[in-house]
Amino acid sequence: MFHKEPCDFHAGSPADLLSAALGATLYSPATRPRLADDVLKLARRGVVSMVLCLEDSIHDAEVEDAEANLVRQFEKLAEQGAETPLLFIRVREPEQIPDLVQRLGPAVRLLSGFVLPKFTEERGTPFLEALVDAESVSGHKLYAMPVLESPELLHLETRTATLTGIATTVDKYRDRVLALRLGVTDFCSGYGLRRSPDMTAYDVRIVAGVIADVVNVLGRADGTGFTITGPVWEYFRLQERMFKPQLRRSPFLEGSAEELRTTLIEHDMDGLLSEIALDRANGLLGKTCIHPSHVPPVHALSVVSHEEFSDARDILRPERDGGGVLRSAYTNKMNEARPHRAWAERTLLRAEVFGVAREDIGFVDLLTAGIPR
Repeated sequence: MFHKEPCDFHAGSPADLLSAALGATLYSPATRPRLADDVLKLARRGVVSMVLCLEDSIHDAEVEDAEANLVRQFEKLAEQGAETPLLFIRVREPEQIPDLVQRLGPAVRLLSGFVLPKFTEERGTPFLEALVDAESVSGHKLYAMPVLESPELLHLETRTATLTGIATTVDKYRDRVLALRLGVTDFCSGYGLRRSPDMTAYDVRIVAGVIADVVNVLGRADGTGFTITGPVWEYFRLQERMFKPQLRRSPFLEGSAEELRTTLIEHDMDGLLSEIALDRANGLLGKTCIHPSHVPPVHALSVVSHEEFSDARDILRPERDGGGVLRSAYTNKMNEARPHRAWAERTLLRAEVFGVAREDIGFVDLLTAGIPR
């Protein structure tokens, strides 16, 4: 199915490659008694990054037991020696970072880093300092993924100052920050909102406004920006619908693709697919996921189409360094060498980790190959 196969990568790969390769980052409560087995099973199913959560997904009274469980499960994974996804731990307090790294011992080699909740300049700096110290003591490279979800970021009167502070902080620790994650559920909770499976995050205007401002300040393509991942999709089971399905029938008319369309709609994935497309259009890459069924659609829609790849390569040809306009090889659009250059560079990076589809392969083919029915 590929014109260009996805590359192999691992926890020691360059940070820019890893940030693009996160894909569908699957969250799991750290309390799961068979967590090590789950991690290995999910790795075989194509999961490439996971967050093991000690924060919102577990009860306050469970934290101590969850930490002990994490240590046991990491030791079990280390003993088995099997390949794992990139593993991150979502903590509550900065003090947990050096404590967990010390308790993990040699198994820390399986840990890629920590997810830092409710990140602002004031709250985030102690987390990042703790991560740097833990890395220095352990001798093991650790990345941070701050979660942007605080009320100060949501509220209009404090948003600009909060974003400025966050930008200053993450820039200071740029070599440690792998990606920034959006906590859209927290944004919605601040106003007693919850989007339905018929709607994307971009239909909730107050959320869409925050996403736009975050990308504006922290997602620039001038070398100052970071990878910003898409918001969580909360649904994985059929709900009663108010609106028509969002998947047009025409792309699914060939072969057994109509069955795929039915499956997607039955599992509320038409809304997910729509949101993934809007994530990409708004400058986000990858997605927070809470169910394994979300992983194949995110990865399928991350594959670069042959047309995108062709355009990106043409734009980045050395003879185009001086600018200019050219007609695309597909003869259906204009490619401007200077304005489209940053897009082309990002597209080729995505092509490196997710591959390039063959010319005759579309997103329906990729979905059909990747989603069990």
